[in-house]
Amino acid sequence: MSSLLKPFSVSEVPCERRGCPSPALNLQPALERLTAATALASLPAHQRSYAAKRNLAAAAVGGRKITHPGKAILAGGIAGGIEICITFPTEYVKTQLQLDERANPPRYRGIGDCVKLTVQDHGLRGLYRGLSSLLYGSIPKSAVRFGTFEMLSNPMRDSTGRLDNTRSLLCGLGAGIAEAVVVVCPMETLKVKLIHDQCSLRPRYRGFFHGVSEIVREQGLRGTYQGLTATVLKQGTNQAIRFYVMNALRNWYKGDDPRKEMHPVVTAMFGATAGAASVFGNTPLDVVKTRMQGLEAHRYKNTMDCAFQILKHEGPQAFYKGTVPRLGRVCLDVAIVFVIYEEVVKLLNDVWKTQ
Repeated sequence: MSSLLKPFSVSEVPCERRGCPSPALNLQPALERLTAATALASLPAHQRSYAAKRNLAAAAVGGRKITHPGKAILAGGIAGGIEICITFPTEYVKTQLQLDERANPPRYRGIGDCVKLTVQDHGLRGLYRGLSSLLYGSIPKSAVRFGTFEMLSNPMRDSTGRLDNTRSLLCGLGAGIAEAVVVVCPMETLKVKLIHDQCSLRPRYRGFFHGVSEIVREQGLRGTYQGLTATVLKQGTNQAIRFYVMNALRNWYKGDDPRKEMHPVVTAMFGATAGAASVFGNTPLDVVKTRMQGLEAHRYKNTMDCAFQILKHEGPQAFYKGTVPRLGRVCLDVAIVFVIYEEVVKLLNDVWKTQ
């Protein structure tokens, strides 16, 4: 009988000596997960939501860390201020070419001619006319953009901190709309009016604050919100395209390893690509927005009427005026902003500990 049972008996050699893991150790992770799930289910709804967010943040430590919205706002503001000081001359030239209507006839023959005449008439400082309005606006604009994006995207990330492309598109759209309403529309209106005023034979505005006070005195706060519809459309599609392309490239680069670090050069290349995609995708909206915010905006009934008049009097190619200078400016802009943003966030993570 004992011989029959022998094949079915367990080995007399202790499990520890054979190097096998203890059954208790094998069951421990499962028991911990079950206990945690039971404890989570017993909590009230608002506490379950808070606990779930903490678990998501903890899980993301092994992948892409969730960026605290406060860090995103601070890093975005710093990145926006540095970027605009570097790239403003290209924005100036782009705006001048878009305001230069064929019916006038056009004053400038191209980018080089615009730069030459501006420097000839106003010196190098002329290429920075209107910078103050963008500088005062670029810091809060980038802060709102990145803060809103992180606020919207954090709950949508998976357990490794990864955000899929469709959700990045929606979060980018939300970020663009928020920055358009809060910052970009009044900032862009003031910028365009100041640049357009410089083209006049007798400029009216002596500087940023004088220009703002005159515009508000004559037109009220509505005078700083001209072209709001076009601005929302432009900024919404801008950031939707940029964050979608940037996130898609980031996911492709990292593959199955969410912890893989991206070198700043790689981030810059991906940012420039995202910027180029947004230029070709929405320059027509940018042209309409610029016309709606210029000193001749009273000629148009609304955004649609502006687009129709441009098409009727100047042809479809007019919707791509200023594309080349905008392409150079935006590619540089987006590359610089994403690089500085990522690097500042890394520094903040070292000095500002958040959950």
